[in-house]
Amino acid sequence: MLAVGAALESTGAVSMIVEGVSPALGALPPFLVVWAVYLVTSILTELVSNNAVAVVVTPIAIGLATALGIDPRPLVVAVMVAASASFATPVGYQTNTLVYGPGGYKFVDFLRVGIPLNLTMGLLVSALIPFVWPL
Repeated sequence: MLAVGAALESTGAVSMIVEGVSPALGALPPFLVVWAVYLVTSILTELVSNNAVAVVVTPIAIGLATALGIDPRPLVVAVMVAASASFATPVGYQTNTLVYGPGGYKFVDFLRVGIPLNLTMGLLVSALIPFVWPL
């Protein structure tokens, strides 16, 4: 996935994504900017490996921060936390997959508990990151 991240950067895909998204996020308060990055990363990490999502979304977060004229660290931290907080599917994180079969869980069990947990983490992280790392 490191090659994919590098390819996104070198082909201009990151710039294209940032140019499309930054006008919409430019007028938002810091909480919502962090929340948007967190939400996109969280959704992607439920579908693909967390490491892959972190490698792909981090250059986009850095480019977005640069385009908005803010410090990239808060958005990168949001990506790191969101990529690590995969609770809503058994395929998003290795431990979820390990307990899925032997525990007798159904896919819906992960959704039922994981979605509220993901949303709670997202709101908490989006509220705290701007205080620790000001935008």
